[in-house]
Amino acid sequence: MRESIHKYFQVGTILWMSWPKADPIDALTTVCRDDYFDAIEVKSFGERNEVAKALLAQSHMKVCYGAQPRLLGPKLNPNAIDEAERLKAEATLLEAVDEAEYLGAKGIAFLAGKWEEATKDQAYAQLLKTTRKVCDYAASKNMSVELEVFDFDMDKAALIGPAPYAAKFAADMRTSHNNFGLLVDLSHFPTTYETSKFVVRTLRPYITHFHFGNAVVKPGSDGYGDLHPRMGYPNSANDVPELLDYLRVLKDEGFFNAEEPYVLSMEVTLRPGEDEGIVLANTKRCLNRAWALLED
Repeated sequence: MRESIHKYFQVGTILWMSWPKADPIDALTTVCRDDYFDAIEVKSFGERNEVAKALLAQSHMKVCYGAQPRLLGPKLNPNAIDEAERLKAEATLLEAVDEAEYLGAKGIAFLAGKWEEATKDQAYAQLLKTTRKVCDYAASKNMSVELEVFDFDMDKAALIGPAPYAAKFAADMRTSHNNFGLLVDLSHFPTTYETSKFVVRTLRPYITHFHFGNAVVKPGSDGYGDLHPRMGYPNSANDVPELLDYLRVLKDEGFFNAEEPYVLSMEVTLRPGEDEGIVLANTKRCLNRAWALLED
């Protein structure tokens, strides 16, 4: 493409993935100073939220809030069959909405919890209950809620996806809440045995946010599962050709929007012994190369 990617997307990164070893405020300062990024995805800074808020306010970046760590860390499940357990997950997501608002985000993203075949339909109903409650609360603040589509049997083993099941859930949610959308991630397509074209076309009406990165899906290989290694990692699924294909699909499906650009965030993290700055630079180079190869 001759035109800049920044015309059509707000390019971002997931702070806690890109800088897992750094002090969170130092990492935030580094990203805020980097004009490659138009968006940043953050989680709680705890007692230093006030400092983070001030830095974000200076940056002129779109702030996105990821509530996934709130669920994954303490192993909370928004589709738990046990109602007391479901309510714990719901409570932390409601808190996430408040924290996101404080930090300057206009919404939150989260993921479904683990499931079992025997209770899958009940889990689906429980997830609807949680998501509707969170969407109600977010709507009162003019904020949105996004569900990230994950693998169902490889690593996270989340209730939502694969893509057709995510489409069913999103359609059910949209019957009552127009502030709900789906977040899709190139990293997860190999883990759900799907392609960019299939996922994006299946979820087309509901997608509001994009991630890209990598995954190793070859059993027995280093980094196997949903670990988001750098692009081109040994035995991994994604590199520049797969990212180029992803961008082609987004272009073909009408997601290049100069007036209201979607967030496109890189989600990569370190393998043992790797350097944060180098891995992030790797990801920028891959995105730059894929964009340069994309036909006008």
